[in-house]
Amino acid sequence: MIIGAHSIIYSTSPEADRAFLRDVCKLPHVDVGAGWLIFGLPPAEVAVHPSEKNDVHEFYLMCDDIDAFVVEMRKRGIACGSVQNEGWGFLTQVTLPGGGKVGVYQPRHARPKAMRARKAARQAAARAAKGRARKPKRRS
Repeated sequence: MIIGAHSIIYSTSPEADRAFLRDVCKLPHVDVGAGWLIFGLPPAEVAVHPSEKNDVHEFYLMCDDIDAFVVEMRKRGIACGSVQNEGWGFLTQVTLPGGGKVGVYQPRHARPKAMRARKAARQAAARAAKGRARKPKRRS
């Protein structure tokens, strides 16, 4: 039934923000025409929070290590807000090149089983890749 989710970031400088997602975040993408990029995202989750009104939505990116994320953004000259411990996770705001902000957090809350399995698989693949990179080459 549901095959995925499509999120939208509105921007006064869409080209700059698309370049950020493409070049800095390294998100896979496809050009659907005239430079209009659609980005693939890692697995996602959705939560429903109580509110006094409907039609209010938020978008956050998640990372495994918020401190490493902030360091990498600063190396690239990209501003991040201070990291806040919200209990459910460590949260910062990254300022996009277009001037908008997107929340990025390292989750500390329980995660759906499928999400945890994908994370474990990514970590195992990264460890295996590092192991292959360290092997000395055989001389002929």
